[in-house]
Amino acid sequence: MQERLRSTRLVAILRGTDVDATIAAARTLLETGVLTLEIALTLQDAEEAIAQVVQDAPPGALIGAGTVLDEADVDRAVAAGAQFMVTPALSASVPYAVSQGIGVLPGVYTPTEIQRGHDLGSAAVKLFPASALGSGFIRAVRDPFPQARIIPVGGVSVDTVGEFLSAGAFGIGVGGPLVGDAATPGGDLEALAIRARAFVQAVQTG
Repeated sequence: MQERLRSTRLVAILRGTDVDATIAAARTLLETGVLTLEIALTLQDAEEAIAQVVQDAPPGALIGAGTVLDEADVDRAVAAGAQFMVTPALSASVPYAVSQGIGVLPGVYTPTEIQRGHDLGSAAVKLFPASALGSGFIRAVRDPFPQARIIPVGGVSVDTVGEFLSAGAFGIGVGGPLVGDAATPGGDLEALAIRARAFVQAVQTG
């Protein structure tokens, strides 16, 4: 999974309010070259959305579950066919998910948590909120932790993708600035496609 994350480098975070709208947004993202998607379990019937998007996804895509809070959520994600999962923080769900053979991206904020996340066998760690720490934090923390696989999330825009990647980020996670209203009923999928292409271009040139 690490190599697939490294090759895509961009994780789109869908916090939808409707299953059909979330599936439609996911399809648009996949069609425009965003191949790693995180579908939050806060969506009612998120398992249905995950299962359908996994079925729709082209080879090489990664479809995961987000906002995984406990072991029950891990089981829900695995049953839906999620290929990875993202947790808000380092919790008991992380080692449990690793034991189930699924890649995990736990939320972290400090160097201690970054080290702990990797010690637990995480595929990478989600630095959140990245906007509060900035790209300089990643550059600094990679001096003592050169192998750290850090994915900043929260406040990353198309204009700051390059600076985070240049600082040593393993990838980028983006929610609202990319997805917008697309995962809600009546959401603008054409605007989503335009934003998606811009983010893909920013990642490729970053």
